[in-house]
Amino acid sequence: MKTLFLQVPSFDGFDGGAGSRYQAKREIRSFWYPTWLAQPAALVPGSRVLDAPADGLTADETLDIAAQYELVVIHTSTPSFPADAYFAERLKALNPSVLVGMVGAKVATDPHNSLEASTALHFVCREEFDFTCKEIAEGRAFADIRGLSYRAPGGSIEHNQARAVLEDMDVLPFVAPVYKRDLNIENYFIGYLKHPYVSIYTGRGCRSRCTFCLWPQTVGGHRYRVRSVANVLAEVKWIRDNMPEVKEIMFDDDTFTDFRPRVEEIARGMGELGVTWSCNAKANVPYSTLRIMKENGLRLLLVGYESGDDQILLNIRKGLRTDIARRFSDDCRKLSIRIHGTFILGLPGETRETMENTIRYAKEINPHTIQVSLAAPYPGTTLYRQAVDNGWLEENKVINLVSAQGVQLAAIGYPHLSREEIHQGLETFYKRFYFRPSKIWDIVREMLVSWEMTRRRLREGVEFFRFLHTREL
Repeated sequence: MKTLFLQVPSFDGFDGGAGSRYQAKREIRSFWYPTWLAQPAALVPGSRVLDAPADGLTADETLDIAAQYELVVIHTSTPSFPADAYFAERLKALNPSVLVGMVGAKVATDPHNSLEASTALHFVCREEFDFTCKEIAEGRAFADIRGLSYRAPGGSIEHNQARAVLEDMDVLPFVAPVYKRDLNIENYFIGYLKHPYVSIYTGRGCRSRCTFCLWPQTVGGHRYRVRSVANVLAEVKWIRDNMPEVKEIMFDDDTFTDFRPRVEEIARGMGELGVTWSCNAKANVPYSTLRIMKENGLRLLLVGYESGDDQILLNIRKGLRTDIARRFSDDCRKLSIRIHGTFILGLPGETRETMENTIRYAKEINPHTIQVSLAAPYPGTTLYRQAVDNGWLEENKVINLVSAQGVQLAAIGYPHLSREEIHQGLETFYKRFYFRPSKIWDIVREMLVSWEMTRRRLREGVEFFRFLHTREL
């Protein structure tokens, strides 16, 4: 079938795309690549990926394009599902013959209710959905497709047997050619990465057991399955040779640094290719591995510190202590490896004192840039079950993760710490981290390097203050 893989317009600037772990409007406008849509698209000849939010398309413009296809696969998320379902209904009204389905963590964890929410949806895909989408596009009978939940001709909702996780990751085709064919890479901007960048996965799954993390608990699983080093480097070489405008490659695996011999081998290959790169990392990588990575083109690590309180780290099963993270941060500083640190407020065990400790901790380890999120109990995660069982959500248990503007909300509150206090803590965190003379000087010094960096930081500054203003409305 003529197939469209689609990210639907929703909130202005909302990055809930098939690649984003943080499904909300960010402090600084940014977009991750829709990798989870590009991967099945690479398996379906003649298909197209359309990322409407990144392209700035309106709903009407997107409908005009989608109506031309026989099969439309929409990526959805918990915050955007109502708008995505409404789009599907409008699409069916425009083209009654089009087959419409959804993929993403939201429908993977709640397939039955997702299908019941709108008769415009013919199916949703569970588990890893690459080959599920491929078989749908090939026209196979729904009853014969594993990992599929669907609306039968009589109106009943059926759930097929689960699809096994993919073991041989090398059977997946490269996503970079799909990026080049279908996307405008200038639209994909992350404040801490060089622009333009490209992000790819070298494997799926994460061995860590963090209670809040969405993808390992819903789609990817906890077993880290990886592509061969040769396969990864072949795609990097393709990007280098066919997308020369790309200034940086981001390895977006949940914890790319888990298998250190493999990381070191990939790093040496990156050095031979002469490519600048960054990756996700847990704050426990030894100095020897960091040094090999740095000597072979590593520029930045995206590190989830989450909290400056060891009891909270234990509560969320982070598998990390603050003393280890401090040593790791010192090692990165010695090697001139930049860090973008991420933190979360409102996790189980949070108090006014622990929020203050985390702010002080962030200032002490001093990442180059930070992102502060509010604990988000996504369905399918341990955190969600905890929040429901303990009454930490609103009484009616409606999950309001974002506001009407798409900005993150404090969904969890405690008897000793209200949602309003947690929400206010985010703004306090940002102000106390960035509005320091030393950090301001770091930013100014960076701007003095080039006019391009000056323009970039000034634009980000305007967006950041606009973000703070939006939170006050």
